Amino acid sequence: MTRRKKRGGDDGPEALRRQLQTLMEQQATAEALNDQVITPFIAALESVCGPRGYLLNIFGDSSNLVISTEDHAEAIYDLVEKYIDGTDLET
Repeated sequence: MTRRKKRGGDDGPEALRRQLQTLMEQQATAEALNDQVITPFIAALESVCGPRGYLLNIFGDSSNLVISTEDHAEAIYDLVEKYIDGTDLET
């Protein structure tokens, strides 16, 4: 049985994380980061999750990402905005 050689992490989740981080670091402003990386990433998620019926609430160490139905997206956005407005997270 032959085994494929590992190529030092050239593929897989860690490589994707590095590629995304490199692309993000190239953006000079929050607006550029949003336009060039975040919005296309979210559009890709939506194009996969929507047809599959996936509803996701992804919890990170210091972030959350929610993929919902279109009719719930604005309500979730408003809920998060109210939460941020009631804290000192922006300081």
